Amino acid sequence: MDFDISRLLEQWEYRPGQVVVRRFKGKDGREKIQLRVDLGLLQMNAEGRPDGKRPFGYVSLFEYYQARLYKHLAGHSGSAEGFQLTAEDCSKLQLEALQYHQRYFCLLQLDDYAGVIRDAERNLAVFDFVRKHVASEDLAWSLRQFEPQLLMVLTRAQAAQALDGDDYSQAIRQVEEGLERIRSFHRENANSEAAENSGEVLSLAEWLEEIRARRPLSQRERLERALHDAVTCEDYERAAQVRDQLRNLESAE
Repeated sequence: MDFDISRLLEQWEYRPGQVVVRRFKGKDGREKIQLRVDLGLLQMNAEGRPDGKRPFGYVSLFEYYQARLYKHLAGHSGSAEGFQLTAEDCSKLQLEALQYHQRYFCLLQLDDYAGVIRDAERNLAVFDFVRKHVASEDLAWSLRQFEPQLLMVLTRAQAAQALDGDDYSQAIRQVEEGLERIRSFHRENANSEAAENSGEVLSLAEWLEEIRARRPLSQRERLERALHDAVTCEDYERAAQVRDQLRNLESAE
């Protein structure tokens, strides 16, 4: 067996500062994703657990721990009291979440917004699961500290998906809601500075302004702008015509 991948790497240049990624079908018939990194590449499955493993026969460790919880609930009259994740459990879930984290960044680069949303929401569910079932806030924080970055990626995917359908209003709502979720996270964790100036907030706020600037004007907005321009140029005949059009539009509404 030839273990040397030098020729493969020579044919696929690494570009610092960029997410260099590709998607293809593997010999097993399943779609794969490869991410070019400085000293080689990472390969993952496009669906299911990224490394293709089935821990304890489950799709992922998260599903395994969920099954343990459901078994506990069934044996304790629906009460979760007594069910607790250990530090080792949290460590394992964090390592697994990192696999999904790497994949949704690749999927975002590939414009697979549905895949990004699937993996990001999955990791959010993991963070919430850990928060509810650990004894220590520090253990929960070991995962939840990545939540702002995750919410930024999720928001970008949701808004980009809306923009693909030319739904600018929905895209703007998605970014506004994403910003509020990130700000709320920081406020809840007593970090008011990050709520306004974190990298995630600044990045999404800048993108929001870009989307608003690109959004096509509605008929009302076009008429209002035309009216403003006519008045500014002292073209009162044109201004009167535009006012009539605005009144007709209001009547029709």
